[in-house]
Amino acid sequence: MEKPLINRVAASGLITIKLETFYPEGEIVFFDLKDYLFQGLVLREKPFRAAMKAHDWQQYQDKHVCLGCSTDAIIPTWAWMLVSAYLTPVARSVFHGSKEEFLKQWYITALYQADHQQWAGQRIVIKGCADKPIPEAAYVELTRILRPIAQSIMYGEPCSTVPIYKKPRT
Repeated sequence: MEKPLINRVAASGLITIKLETFYPEGEIVFFDLKDYLFQGLVLREKPFRAAMKAHDWQQYQDKHVCLGCSTDAIIPTWAWMLVSAYLTPVARSVFHGSKEEFLKQWYITALYQADHQQWAGQRIVIKGCADKPIPEAAYVELTRILRPIAQSIMYGEPCSTVPIYKKPRT
């Protein structure tokens, strides 16, 4: 007589956290100020203001917009502020920096705001593979959050994990 198959992973009581569930909704785009520089080097106020006024801002509707300059030009602070003022009514969010920096900040904020008590006293597996780009900073931040409250922290897949932390027995 054959024994019934038992899913030991499901019966283990492990909680799997998939960081990609915290990934921002909506497209992430980069707004490059290099296209508005005179001779690729200098931002001139009057032409820049005219270009910003004439720009089609609706193309950023509900998108996360990262502001930057891909050339080594010095951009005055007011220029970033002006672009932000135009984007704020239409964009989902406006961020100064690269897409990678945006995702790093997004994850740190999202994890900070998450309900941490749902993980208290639990055996946690932080899923390693994802279909979306997850910055390493997100794994570091989640470990920092979980360390004081979780029973144990593991990384990988529930069937094959790397132990990270186990609360000492008292």
